[in-house]
Amino acid sequence: MENKKGFADRFDWTLAFIILLFLIVSLLAITSAQTSGQYVGKNFAAQQVFWYFVGAIIISLVMFFEPEQYKKMSWIIYGIGIFLLFVLFVLPDSMPLVKEVNGAKSWFHLPIGNIQPAEFMKTFYILGLARLITKHHEIYLMKSLKTDFILLGKIGATLLVPLVFILEQPDFGTALVFLAITVALIIVAGITWKIILPVFLGGVGLGVLLLWMALFMQDFLEDKFGFDPYQFARIYSWLDPYSYASNEGMHLITSLNAIGSGEIFGKGYGGRVVYVPENHTDFIFAVIGEEYGFVGASIVISLFFLLIFHLTKITLQLKDAYSTYVCAGIIAMITFHVFENIGMTIQLLPITGIPLPFISYGGSSLMGNMLAIGLVFSMKFHHKTYMFAKNEDD
Repeated sequence: MENKKGFADRFDWTLAFIILLFLIVSLLAITSAQTSGQYVGKNFAAQQVFWYFVGAIIISLVMFFEPEQYKKMSWIIYGIGIFLLFVLFVLPDSMPLVKEVNGAKSWFHLPIGNIQPAEFMKTFYILGLARLITKHHEIYLMKSLKTDFILLGKIGATLLVPLVFILEQPDFGTALVFLAITVALIIVAGITWKIILPVFLGGVGLGVLLLWMALFMQDFLEDKFGFDPYQFARIYSWLDPYSYASNEGMHLITSLNAIGSGEIFGKGYGGRVVYVPENHTDFIFAVIGEEYGFVGASIVISLFFLLIFHLTKITLQLKDAYSTYVCAGIIAMITFHVFENIGMTIQLLPITGIPLPFISYGGSSLMGNMLAIGLVFSMKFHHKTYMFAKNEDD
């Protein structure tokens, strides 16, 4: 069924307007953050405008490819992402092309800036996983415990490859994003709860056990499993930041002080007095909380709810299974980012170095998110063309 509507009728103006609102919020927060003494002479806001411009180009290019084309190229795109992670892994730290930040070998140093391939790999992984699940359901029309176990095994193998490279960087925060995407797509894929429930309960139990061991058996984890001391320090500083106020707990304490001092209505634009390290990136929410208070922070959170609600609405409208899985993975990715970033600034969750989508400064993060949003634009723009069409085999 061909879609007879024109561009203006098919384009998602609501989603575009939401992204525009995020641009405004991002620039307000970053222009204030960069006035801190730690950023003298820096113009992160202008650079963020540039990254948004690049992101708009990415959305424009991605939107005009049809979902079926992404479906056919999913494994190629996934393979490109794995190749980039592999190259980053094998290149020596001494090479100018490699950029190490805070002990993590996660960036390529390019003329346009530092590029983190893992940010793009999140979306590449979603495409691959959506293709895998769709193809599995096309092959196994009759579901059973056996077919669900086969699907779960395929998903696990697809996850394992990028996860190993990312943990080797090491980047535990990004690894958690991959796990969140995987959990969401496992649920959406329709795997029976007879399998999901024991697996999830086992995962929760393992997490609790690791947390207990991190508190009481640090030496064992370091010797037997290769955990780094800084990973334990993050847990200790999360649970009791004031005992580590001079080092690991400083970020959290300053963030709590900044947000708390904003009270109900905040101190106004540029009215910050609390020094928060890296407040233009991972701790941008602390700037918002201090300057605009509970009201401003609530508006930003509501904007994310609006985005997630709109993405969910689009997903429910789609008739193509592959497009549905892609959008579901993107929703999971963005939701986890928001929950983790805001949660870590208010001591709800440990600090993991995850940026706040569309607001934190950062080219890789913003371009990766724009790539994901571009796919949603594409699914919405083309979905009526495939409303009554059967999925084609490869």
